[in-house]
Amino acid sequence: MPWTHNYAALGNSLALTSLVVAIPIFFMFWALAIKKMKAHIAGLGTVLITLVDVVLVYKMPVGTALSATALGIVNGLFPIAWIVLAAVFLYNLTVESGHFEVIKSSISSLSNDRRIQALLVAFSFGAFLEGAAGFGAPVAITAALLIGLGFEPMYAAGICLVANTAPVAFGAIGSPIIAAGAVTGMGDFVIAQAIGRQLPFLSIIIPLYLVVLMSGWKGAKEVMPAVLVSGVSFAGAQFLSSNLLGAYLPDIISSLTSLIVTAVFLKFWKPKHEFRFASEGEADTTDIKHYTAGQTIRAWSPFILLTIMVAIWGTPSFKNWVTQMGWFVNIAHWPGLDGLVYKAAPIVAKPVVYAASYRWDFFSAGGTAILFTSIISMVILGVSPSKGVKVFVNTFKQLGTSIITMSAVLGFAYLANYSGLSYTLGLLLASTGKVFPFLSPVLGWMGVFLTGSDTSSNALFGKLQQVTAQQIGVNPVLTVAANSSGGVVGKMISPQSIAVAAAATGLVGKESDLFRFSLKHSMIFLVAVIIIIGLQAYVFPGMIPTLTAAIK
Repeated sequence: MPWTHNYAALGNSLALTSLVVAIPIFFMFWALAIKKMKAHIAGLGTVLITLVDVVLVYKMPVGTALSATALGIVNGLFPIAWIVLAAVFLYNLTVESGHFEVIKSSISSLSNDRRIQALLVAFSFGAFLEGAAGFGAPVAITAALLIGLGFEPMYAAGICLVANTAPVAFGAIGSPIIAAGAVTGMGDFVIAQAIGRQLPFLSIIIPLYLVVLMSGWKGAKEVMPAVLVSGVSFAGAQFLSSNLLGAYLPDIISSLTSLIVTAVFLKFWKPKHEFRFASEGEADTTDIKHYTAGQTIRAWSPFILLTIMVAIWGTPSFKNWVTQMGWFVNIAHWPGLDGLVYKAAPIVAKPVVYAASYRWDFFSAGGTAILFTSIISMVILGVSPSKGVKVFVNTFKQLGTSIITMSAVLGFAYLANYSGLSYTLGLLLASTGKVFPFLSPVLGWMGVFLTGSDTSSNALFGKLQQVTAQQIGVNPVLTVAANSSGGVVGKMISPQSIAVAAAATGLVGKESDLFRFSLKHSMIFLVAVIIIIGLQAYVFPGMIPTLTAAIK
């Protein structure tokens, strides 16, 4: 039976309804940050509370609510968990084969300083993976790499989560911006330009922030030249590529620019003192093994191949070819949900059906690209099929509870969307009038926390950002871009991201510690984005491009 959203279901009060339907979110924060509950338990608890909440408050049919949750769980498994499983499997293969020792040596040859390694691996290489694949792969792979280099697990996970801020808006070949352009009718180019005039400010700061986080301000001053080279080269390339080329390539261009420029710089400059974690002691330079160029290339070949594979997999022509071949799973009408839920005013002018479908492009999925990379790498690294199977089984066991967490989080996200919960909270923020530009990044931040994806957050709140800006006389390109820029700083506290980072670093069961570690940094960066957006709205409005023809 069809059911229509009612965003102010309790006493026709948006504020009261928002307070009550936010209970699951309050529970999630409490469970992770205060109670220190295991993430999969907190995730499952949040889903159950949300089910009860939306049924009682919105009168959402139980069957419809369960179907929405099931759709989210399936999306949590494929493609999200699929990417993480394949990424950690690839890393474990390099360790099992013994070639990771060569990788460690090659990175150490540039610098044995943990601060420099964080810049190269977590910031630059992570940004490349975000641009090429996204959806968990960057944090999973870079955190595992840092662990292999000798980083403490909590630092490895936390640093990679913070580092993954700068590239998220342009991740997965521009997917978040493409989604925003589609739902607003603005197109992605002008939104990419606007974001390219917001995020570079953060991109300069993040490398410094990472180093301060690791070694304090005194330690950061010792490597300031490398920090500036890394951040400024990334930010400059990000600004130019987003404004001249659009949404697709900024992450790829800026990450490679930063990686190459920083690596070259390190050939001519070294810090006076090498930073190591207190638990490590001084680096043992008497037992350093030297490897040939051939050995080094062979050890790095899985990640070189990964770069090539995800680049091919991300191209529209490859995806179109896979579609023509029919190599995908498509459920055009998700049972028990499609055609049964209607969005209502003021989200839409008149009731519109909220379609529900499931499509998994299993062949063109990022996880499949990484799996193929792993299989080819087994041959290159000399890993036998039997050993490869054993590594895969052990990887699956390693990620078991994390997969449950990812599924639960996506189940909650889809239920929040289909019940109208996300829209209720969004409308509350949108009702603030002239204050709204300061809160528009908060809306994006909340959207990514709820969904785990900047793409989903833009699809969820992009139109709301546009319409609200028009009503208060602010450039809608600014607020739509702010949704994505605010969303990127919410990525580091998304339960989905937390689960990925914990799985990759052996912190399964300690997700609450990682959440509390990341929360304060997320809030600091959110304040920074709010200030940037506020200045662009009312002090420097000319910084953001306009698109009058797209305003409808």
